[in-house]
Amino acid sequence: MTNKRPIQSVLVTGGAGYVGSALVPKLLNAGYRVTVLDLFIYGDDVFESVAGHPHLAQVRGDLRDQALLRKALTGCDAVIHLACISNDPSFELNPELGKSINYDAFFPLVDISIESGVKRFIYASSSSVYGLKADPNVTEELSLEPLTDYSKYKAMCEEVLLNKRTSGFTTLILRPATICGYSSRLRLDLTVNILTNHAVNNKLIKVFGGEQMRPNFHIEDMTDLYVKSLEWVDEKIDGQIFNAGYQNYRVREIALMVQEMAGQDVKIVTTPTDDNRSYHISSEKIKRHLGFVPNHNIQDAIRDLMTAFKNGRIPNSMTDSRYYNIRRMQEIRLR
Repeated sequence: MTNKRPIQSVLVTGGAGYVGSALVPKLLNAGYRVTVLDLFIYGDDVFESVAGHPHLAQVRGDLRDQALLRKALTGCDAVIHLACISNDPSFELNPELGKSINYDAFFPLVDISIESGVKRFIYASSSSVYGLKADPNVTEELSLEPLTDYSKYKAMCEEVLLNKRTSGFTTLILRPATICGYSSRLRLDLTVNILTNHAVNNKLIKVFGGEQMRPNFHIEDMTDLYVKSLEWVDEKIDGQIFNAGYQNYRVREIALMVQEMAGQDVKIVTTPTDDNRSYHISSEKIKRHLGFVPNHNIQDAIRDLMTAFKNGRIPNSMTDSRYYNIRRMQEIRLR
């Protein structure tokens, strides 16, 4: 008889989002009981592939509802905290809303997790917490100089979580790069996905600036990493912070990759921009410390998206608000 693994039941906040919708089926396949807490504002059908699964509980509601949070956390051994107003433009749409979800709600989430007997808390921070760095390799040892409220609150939550570390409550902070690739709750407002959508459907890629660096990470690798984060022994990850990325490319280089795969009839038009945010990160620490190496690259993400377009899995990609965070938030007047 083998011992039961220490983590059997997981709460995924924001589990019906871009990353969560790809992660939850993997967790179920790995044998975990999964509770998803989400507003489901991007659609109710994101879990079609696992509909009716006996180990999946879907809780529709707001992270800021502490009574609901207590209920959702009952019996959970681990939390993977993905829920947030995601990225700078979405946050800037309503900074008060962003702070209330991304920062203010974080304190009770961590406290109630500890009270509920959660053993492991995995926090999705962001590689944008470093701000602009001249260093060719931005490692976890460098200072945090967030440029925006979104990244500032991500950094502040890291500090909150580290201060709440206690015996039996293992914490892991991941700083993901920009995610790319297909998921059932697809985002078409992220660099690789935007360029691929326009190449396939408009035969025209608009590049604003182009010299900005973007660290990228395939959604399959991101979700594999979250699954592994439940498996590593406490001593390996407790109190650790890891960058999670793979390839750092300039936006114009990504556009050329998309053009090469989509066909030479796709035009690239470059225009100036005042958005010079440029991020590039090193993911050597996670490789060295945990042996985690990504298996997918940007070309894989482009290929996956092109296949999904071809197979009709991304209908109305230019007009449907479910693919665009800001549009949907404005449409439903999220408060």
